[in-house]
Amino acid sequence: MNTATNDYGLWGLVLLNSVVFVGFAYSFFKPATLRDWRSFGAYSAFVVALFAEMYGFPLTIYVLSGWLGSRFPEVNLFGHESGHLWWLLTGQHGNPHFGFFHILSFVAIFAGFTLLSNAWHVLYHAQRRHQLATAGPYRFIRHPQYVGFVLIMVGFLLQWPTLLTVVMFPVLVVMYTRLAAAEERESAREFGEAWRLYAAATPRFIPSRGARAHRHA
Repeated sequence: MNTATNDYGLWGLVLLNSVVFVGFAYSFFKPATLRDWRSFGAYSAFVVALFAEMYGFPLTIYVLSGWLGSRFPEVNLFGHESGHLWWLLTGQHGNPHFGFFHILSFVAIFAGFTLLSNAWHVLYHAQRRHQLATAGPYRFIRHPQYVGFVLIMVGFLLQWPTLLTVVMFPVLVVMYTRLAAAEERESAREFGEAWRLYAAATPRFIPSRGARAHRHA
């Protein structure tokens, strides 16, 4: 196992990247309620755990070093590029930042932040008018902000998977699903028939062409 250089222990970069990506999400999401802070806090914990391994301490590499070292004896496992595990495991060579998974990760992260931003603007104005949010991304799904968070996390997993974030991801998805269900119960009480018609025509998380056609019929 080649461990000639160690590109970790860069805790300043851990802090900087965590602040940047948590700050971006905060500027787009702007949590106001306790439920908002729970969903935002879960995302923030995921981001901090990710960058702590990306630049601080490579826990996943240490745990898997025996297996990885036997399979890739010529690779410096503690060089930064080895943390791109999809690139390593699929036998790719060269710069992983130009690989398929890395590019796809940027697409997912960008889409997630865009969805968060667009959803927040619609929801903000709807709440000020005490109306149901049905415009913008809410035309296609009932919970675009939660989908945005999941897309960002998927993007990070495509770019730099770790044991901790892989374990956290399904837990957070379940948490977002439960938060969405709680929001829907509140919306049903507040908006009554308007909510029921909207919910019947609009999928919860995954857009459906059939549902959209039914809604405009």
